Amino acid sequence: MCRHCMNRREFMGASGGMLLAASLAGTSMAAMAAAPAWARDLWDSKKPFAMPGKPLVVQPVLMYSIPERREATSWKSWGDVKSKEAVEEECVRIAGELDALAKKAGFGLEIRPVIRVAEDDEAAAAGKSDADVVVLYPSGGGGETLRACLPKDRGLIFLRHRSGPVYYWYEALSVKYLRTDTVNPAESKQENKVAGVDDVVVDDMDELLWRLRARYAMKNFAGTRVVALGGAQGKYAPEAPKVAREKYGMDIIDVSYDDFAPRIHAALADKDRMDLAEKWTDEYLALPGTTVATERPFIVNSFILYGLFKELMVEHDAPVFTINSCMNIIMPMSKTTACLALSLMNDEGLLAFCESDFVIIPAGVLMYHIARTPVFLHNSTFPHKGIVTCAHCTSPRRLDGSRYEPTLLTTHYESEFGASPKVDMPIGQVVTFIDPEYASGRWVGARGTVEDNPSLAICRSQQDVKIDGNWRQLQKEVRDSHWVMVYGDHLREIGYAAPRLGVTWDNISDEA
Repeated sequence: MCRHCMNRREFMGASGGMLLAASLAGTSMAAMAAAPAWARDLWDSKKPFAMPGKPLVVQPVLMYSIPERREATSWKSWGDVKSKEAVEEECVRIAGELDALAKKAGFGLEIRPVIRVAEDDEAAAAGKSDADVVVLYPSGGGGETLRACLPKDRGLIFLRHRSGPVYYWYEALSVKYLRTDTVNPAESKQENKVAGVDDVVVDDMDELLWRLRARYAMKNFAGTRVVALGGAQGKYAPEAPKVAREKYGMDIIDVSYDDFAPRIHAALADKDRMDLAEKWTDEYLALPGTTVATERPFIVNSFILYGLFKELMVEHDAPVFTINSCMNIIMPMSKTTACLALSLMNDEGLLAFCESDFVIIPAGVLMYHIARTPVFLHNSTFPHKGIVTCAHCTSPRRLDGSRYEPTLLTTHYESEFGASPKVDMPIGQVVTFIDPEYASGRWVGARGTVEDNPSLAICRSQQDVKIDGNWRQLQKEVRDSHWVMVYGDHLREIGYAAPRLGVTWDNISDEA
């Protein structure tokens, strides 16, 4: 099992083994105070970064034909797989390559045994596979067999030129069979086509891998369950929660502050929990590169919020958490801010957002599953000379999924209250952005490079980033909205997945 994937049991374990039942919600303060104690390792900076995620099930299919020699006429097509022995050798080759791919993928891949297809009835059975993805290796055979092998919207095609025996379909595959548009396949005007041109790979296993990574993200994006403390909203787009539910299938669980307030009061009065929070504070402040410019009780109380937020996630079996009214209602209740608690959750592999903004949350969830590292939700600024400044008070520290970046713990900027991390990112770090156009279903993507970690009078974690490509296009996209950022270049995967989720994708960094 890859280190980035967890089932529900492991998710519960990562949450410190809390044995909480759903009936816990709404109990009295006295009952809450008697709730099961948190495990001492509920928070542990040394635990490896681990993401909940279902593996991608892949069904490889070898399509072939064995011709019979005839005199004085053409009796075979292009391709080397022309005998039973060659078919068996190719099946072994395919299985070996996919096994090696799964071992280096970094996300869950379940590879099934190769199915051999020579006849149309065998093709129909392959096309009805319940696998998440069918990877077709068409060494030979006819066009109707090819069509029958590929399930709608779930097929990839791997051709051989130099990576093994050359395939007939390296020559024969064409737009007769392939969509050329980049819209959602379900909305395509070329519905009779079995796959898209971007579903085809020739020789290169790394090209296959990034497409599988995008498919993995799509699978884990579908039906995402999100706990929304204080309810759901959308920045400048009140319809965003409805769109998230209906367009992206998100299951948004609203938890009211009336129900949550007794938990906070009980936890702050619970000596055992407060002692654990003190212990975790000591350990967090001992992390290399950590400096402090806020009051210790704010940090301790942030660990209390961290534990309570995770309780909600476990109770509702939700891998994503978000909080509304985080700049007012939660502060007097918890005697701190939510900023550091959200940062801590993201650092360990969960997904936690401030402001309950369902304009940006869908993009953040998809990006998280593609990159398999924390994402940073931040405010955007007006681009100038190719520079944008990205700033918010909830940045994760473990942005590469491993190391903790140098961080100043200070107050939340607007309130000068609580605990918020000012995280410094490495100069020269490549990052990827998604900038949604409100809830319209159009996302703008860009790649950039961190140039500075300034200390302006703005949200605490702040980076000046040089945009690659047509940065002036971003001036036409200024919306005073939220973006999400992640380390690395993931534009290919996002651009592959987004249209298949019904999203219009505009990549300003790789316009060609």
